[in-house]
Amino acid sequence: MALQVSPTAQAQAAAELLRPCYDWHAVRDAEVVVALGGDGFLLQVLHAALHARQPRPVFGMNLGSVGFLMNEFRVEDLPQRLAAARSYALHPLAMTARTVGGEVTVSPAINEVSLLREARQAAKLEISVDGTVRMAEIACDGILVATPAGSTAYNLSANGSILPLQADLLALTPISPFRPRRWRGALLPQTSVVEFRVLEAGKRPVSAVADQIEVRDVAHVRVVSDKSVTLDLLFDPGHTLEDRIFSEQFES
Repeated sequence: MALQVSPTAQAQAAAELLRPCYDWHAVRDAEVVVALGGDGFLLQVLHAALHARQPRPVFGMNLGSVGFLMNEFRVEDLPQRLAAARSYALHPLAMTARTVGGEVTVSPAINEVSLLREARQAAKLEISVDGTVRMAEIACDGILVATPAGSTAYNLSANGSILPLQADLLALTPISPFRPRRWRGALLPQTSVVEFRVLEAGKRPVSAVADQIEVRDVAHVRVVSDKSVTLDLLFDPGHTLEDRIFSEQFES
Protein backbone atom coordinates (compact mmCIF):
# COMPACT_ATOMS: atom_id res chain seq x y z
CA MET A 1 0.00 0.00 0.00
CA ALA A 2 1.04 3.58 -0.69
CA LEU A 3 -0.32 6.51 1.32
CA GLN A 4 -1.14 9.90 -0.22
CA VAL A 5 -2.30 12.62 2.17
CA SER A 6 -3.97 16.00 1.64
CA PRO A 7 -2.11 18.94 3.25
CA THR A 8 -5.16 19.79 5.41
CA ALA A 9 -4.75 19.51 9.18
CA GLN A 10 -7.54 16.94 9.44
CA ALA A 11 -6.00 14.63 6.84
CA GLN A 12 -2.51 15.02 8.31
CA ALA A 13 -3.78 14.10 11.79
CA ALA A 14 -5.52 11.02 10.38
CA ALA A 15 -2.34 9.99 8.59
CA GLU A 16 -0.43 10.08 11.90
CA LEU A 17 -2.92 7.53 13.26
CA LEU A 18 -2.67 5.34 10.16
CA ARG A 19 1.08 5.28 9.45
CA PRO A 20 2.22 3.20 12.46
CA CYS A 21 -0.41 0.53 11.85
CA TYR A 22 0.67 -0.72 8.42
CA ASP A 23 3.67 -1.10 6.12
CA TRP A 24 3.70 1.66 3.52
CA HIS A 25 5.61 1.83 0.24
CA ALA A 26 6.31 4.34 -2.52
CA VAL A 27 3.58 4.59 -5.15
CA ARG A 28 5.82 2.99 -7.81
CA ASP A 29 6.24 -0.10 -5.58
CA ALA A 30 2.64 -0.36 -4.38
CA GLU A 31 -0.35 -2.37 -5.58
CA VAL A 32 -2.91 0.15 -4.33
CA VAL A 33 -2.92 3.82 -3.29
CA VAL A 34 -4.79 4.94 -0.18
CA ALA A 35 -5.73 8.63 -0.42
CA LEU A 36 -6.71 10.68 2.64
CA GLY A 37 -8.58 13.91 1.96
CA GLY A 38 -11.62 15.14 0.10
CA ASP A 39 -12.93 14.75 -3.44
CA GLY A 40 -10.65 17.52 -4.73
CA PHE A 41 -7.56 15.81 -3.36
CA LEU A 42 -8.68 12.48 -4.81
CA LEU A 43 -8.89 14.14 -8.23
CA GLN A 44 -5.29 15.31 -7.78
CA VAL A 45 -4.20 11.74 -6.96
CA LEU A 46 -6.05 10.38 -10.00
CA HIS A 47 -4.49 13.01 -12.26
CA ALA A 48 -1.05 12.02 -10.98
CA ALA A 49 -1.92 8.38 -11.74
CA LEU A 50 -2.66 9.33 -15.35
CA HIS A 51 1.05 9.97 -15.87
CA ALA A 52 2.09 6.55 -14.55
CA ARG A 53 2.69 3.67 -16.94
CA GLN A 54 0.53 1.41 -14.79
CA PRO A 55 -1.92 3.47 -12.71
CA ARG A 56 -2.59 1.91 -9.32
CA PRO A 57 -6.15 1.46 -8.02
CA VAL A 58 -7.08 4.21 -5.57
CA PHE A 59 -9.02 3.77 -2.32
CA GLY A 60 -10.03 7.14 -0.91
CA MET A 61 -10.95 7.78 2.72
CA ASN A 62 -12.87 10.94 3.44
CA LEU A 63 -11.20 13.67 5.48
CA GLY A 64 -12.85 16.47 3.50
CA SER A 65 -16.37 17.87 3.29
CA VAL A 66 -18.55 16.05 0.74
CA GLY A 67 -16.48 12.93 0.04
CA PHE A 68 -18.72 11.69 -2.74
CA LEU A 69 -15.86 9.69 -4.29
CA MET A 70 -14.50 8.54 -0.93
CA ASN A 71 -14.98 5.82 1.66
CA GLU A 72 -15.38 6.25 5.41
CA PHE A 73 -12.14 6.87 7.31
CA ARG A 74 -11.27 4.05 9.70
CA VAL A 75 -7.87 2.94 10.98
CA GLU A 76 -8.88 -0.68 11.57
CA ASP A 77 -8.89 -3.58 9.09
CA LEU A 78 -7.62 -1.63 6.09
CA PRO A 79 -6.09 -4.67 4.27
CA GLN A 80 -9.37 -6.55 4.70
CA ARG A 81 -11.34 -3.60 3.35
CA LEU A 82 -9.07 -3.38 0.32
CA ALA A 83 -9.41 -7.13 -0.36
CA ALA A 84 -13.21 -6.86 -0.26
CA ALA A 85 -13.48 -3.54 -2.15
CA ARG A 86 -15.40 -3.24 -5.38
CA SER A 87 -13.66 -1.64 -8.34
CA TYR A 88 -15.09 0.99 -10.68
CA ALA A 89 -13.28 1.57 -13.98
CA LEU A 90 -13.25 5.23 -14.95
CA HIS A 91 -12.38 6.64 -18.40
CA PRO A 92 -11.38 10.32 -18.33
CA LEU A 93 -12.24 12.96 -20.89
CA ALA A 94 -9.55 14.45 -23.09
CA MET A 95 -9.82 18.21 -23.71
CA THR A 96 -8.01 19.93 -26.54
CA ALA A 97 -8.29 23.70 -26.19
CA ARG A 98 -6.99 26.23 -28.72
CA THR A 99 -6.68 29.84 -27.61
CA VAL A 100 -7.35 32.98 -29.63
CA GLY A 101 -3.58 33.31 -29.97
CA GLY A 102 -3.24 29.82 -31.42
CA GLU A 103 -1.76 28.02 -28.38
CA VAL A 104 -3.00 24.44 -27.89
CA THR A 105 -3.44 22.73 -24.51
CA VAL A 106 -4.35 19.06 -24.09
CA SER A 107 -5.57 18.00 -20.65
CA PRO A 108 -7.51 15.08 -19.16
CA ALA A 109 -10.64 15.58 -17.07
CA ILE A 110 -12.07 13.00 -14.71
CA ASN A 111 -15.24 14.88 -13.73
CA GLU A 112 -15.98 17.40 -16.46
CA VAL A 113 -14.77 19.91 -19.00
CA SER A 114 -16.49 23.27 -18.58
CA LEU A 115 -16.46 26.46 -20.64
CA LEU A 116 -17.08 29.61 -18.61
CA ARG A 117 -17.50 33.28 -19.48
CA GLU A 118 -14.61 35.46 -18.29
CA ALA A 119 -16.32 38.86 -18.42
CA ARG A 120 -19.67 40.42 -17.56
CA GLN A 121 -21.21 39.55 -20.95
CA ALA A 122 -22.70 36.15 -21.69
CA ALA A 123 -20.60 33.72 -23.70
CA LYS A 124 -21.77 32.85 -27.20
CA LEU A 125 -20.93 29.33 -28.36
CA GLU A 126 -21.47 27.08 -31.34
CA ILE A 127 -21.92 23.38 -30.47
CA SER A 128 -20.96 20.53 -32.81
CA VAL A 129 -21.31 16.79 -32.18
CA ASP A 130 -19.42 14.33 -34.40
CA GLY A 131 -18.73 17.05 -36.96
CA THR A 132 -22.33 18.27 -37.25
CA VAL A 133 -23.37 21.66 -35.88
CA ARG A 134 -26.21 20.92 -33.47
CA MET A 135 -26.64 24.43 -32.10
CA ALA A 136 -25.47 27.42 -34.14
CA GLU A 137 -25.50 29.75 -31.15
CA ILE A 138 -26.17 29.54 -27.44
CA ALA A 139 -25.81 32.54 -25.13
CA CYS A 140 -25.00 31.41 -21.59
CA ASP A 141 -22.69 31.72 -18.60
CA GLY A 142 -21.08 28.51 -19.81
CA ILE A 143 -21.51 24.86 -20.71
CA LEU A 144 -19.99 21.58 -19.57
CA VAL A 145 -19.45 17.98 -20.62
CA ALA A 146 -19.53 15.54 -17.69
CA THR A 147 -18.61 11.88 -17.26
CA PRO A 148 -20.91 9.55 -15.28
CA ALA A 149 -18.57 9.88 -12.27
CA GLY A 150 -18.69 13.67 -12.60
CA SER A 151 -22.41 13.91 -13.29
CA THR A 152 -23.17 14.42 -9.57
CA ALA A 153 -20.64 17.26 -9.21
CA TYR A 154 -20.79 20.59 -11.10
CA ASN A 155 -23.16 19.02 -13.63
CA LEU A 156 -25.79 18.32 -10.96
CA SER A 157 -25.45 21.83 -9.56
CA ALA A 158 -26.18 23.14 -13.07
CA ASN A 159 -29.37 21.01 -13.18
CA GLY A 160 -27.80 18.39 -15.44
CA SER A 161 -28.86 14.76 -15.56
CA ILE A 162 -27.31 12.19 -13.21
CA LEU A 163 -25.81 9.37 -15.27
CA PRO A 164 -25.80 5.72 -14.15
CA LEU A 165 -22.30 4.31 -14.42
CA GLN A 166 -23.20 1.66 -17.00
CA ALA A 167 -24.97 4.11 -19.30
CA ASP A 168 -21.95 4.88 -21.56
CA LEU A 169 -23.22 8.45 -21.82
CA LEU A 170 -21.89 11.98 -21.46
CA ALA A 171 -23.97 14.85 -20.07
CA LEU A 172 -23.92 18.08 -22.09
CA THR A 173 -25.32 20.74 -19.76
CA PRO A 174 -25.67 24.52 -20.19
CA ILE A 175 -24.85 26.84 -17.28
CA SER A 176 -27.45 29.62 -16.87
CA PRO A 177 -28.60 29.63 -20.52
CA PHE A 178 -30.08 32.91 -21.71
CA ARG A 179 -30.93 31.99 -25.31
CA PRO A 180 -32.35 29.45 -26.04
CA ARG A 181 -33.66 29.87 -22.52
CA ARG A 182 -35.47 26.56 -22.22
CA TRP A 183 -32.70 24.29 -23.52
CA ARG A 184 -31.65 21.98 -20.69
CA GLY A 185 -28.86 20.12 -22.44
CA ALA A 186 -28.48 16.67 -23.99
CA LEU A 187 -27.29 13.15 -23.25
CA LEU A 188 -24.69 11.96 -25.74
CA PRO A 189 -23.09 8.58 -26.48
CA GLN A 190 -19.73 8.27 -24.75
CA THR A 191 -18.13 7.85 -28.18
CA SER A 192 -19.21 11.37 -29.22
CA VAL A 193 -16.75 14.06 -30.27
CA VAL A 194 -18.05 17.33 -28.82
CA GLU A 195 -16.67 20.63 -30.13
CA PHE A 196 -17.30 24.21 -29.08
CA ARG A 197 -16.46 27.27 -31.16
CA VAL A 198 -16.41 30.55 -29.24
CA LEU A 199 -18.32 33.26 -31.10
CA GLU A 200 -17.18 36.86 -30.66
CA ALA A 201 -14.17 35.59 -28.68
CA GLY A 202 -12.54 39.02 -28.51
CA LYS A 203 -15.63 40.71 -27.09
CA ARG A 204 -16.90 37.77 -25.01
CA PRO A 205 -13.82 35.89 -23.70
CA VAL A 206 -14.26 32.30 -22.48
CA SER A 207 -12.07 29.99 -20.41
CA ALA A 208 -12.01 26.18 -20.58
CA VAL A 209 -11.49 24.13 -17.42
CA ALA A 210 -10.60 20.42 -17.34
CA ASP A 211 -11.21 19.56 -13.68
CA GLN A 212 -8.60 21.87 -12.11
CA ILE A 213 -6.67 22.96 -15.23
CA GLU A 214 -7.83 26.28 -16.71
CA VAL A 215 -7.08 27.66 -20.17
CA ARG A 216 -8.14 31.28 -20.71
CA ASP A 217 -9.26 33.06 -23.88
CA VAL A 218 -10.11 29.92 -25.84
CA ALA A 219 -11.39 29.98 -29.40
CA HIS A 220 -12.12 26.27 -29.90
CA VAL A 221 -12.46 23.31 -27.53
CA ARG A 222 -12.72 19.61 -28.43
CA VAL A 223 -13.83 17.00 -25.88
CA VAL A 224 -13.74 13.21 -26.26
CA SER A 225 -13.87 10.26 -23.88
CA ASP A 226 -10.43 8.62 -23.74
CA LYS A 227 -11.09 4.88 -23.71
CA SER A 228 -7.37 4.16 -23.94
CA VAL A 229 -6.99 5.22 -20.29
CA THR A 230 -8.55 3.36 -17.36
CA LEU A 231 -8.42 4.45 -13.73
CA ASP A 232 -9.72 2.15 -10.98
CA LEU A 233 -11.51 3.53 -7.93
CA LEU A 234 -12.10 1.17 -5.02
CA PHE A 235 -15.17 1.28 -2.75
CA ASP A 236 -16.40 -0.57 0.29
CA PRO A 237 -19.26 -3.00 -0.51
CA GLY A 238 -22.59 -1.28 0.00
CA HIS A 239 -20.93 2.13 -0.32
CA THR A 240 -19.99 2.12 -4.00
CA LEU A 241 -20.15 5.05 -6.38
CA GLU A 242 -23.07 3.32 -8.09
CA ASP A 243 -24.97 3.15 -4.78
CA ARG A 244 -24.41 6.85 -4.17
CA ILE A 245 -25.54 7.81 -7.67
CA PHE A 246 -28.79 5.90 -7.10
CA SER A 247 -29.23 7.64 -3.73
CA GLU A 248 -28.77 11.07 -5.34
CA GLN A 249 -31.54 10.30 -7.84
CA PHE A 250 -34.06 9.39 -5.16
CA GLU A 251 -33.22 12.01 -2.55
CA SER A 252 -36.14 14.19 -1.54
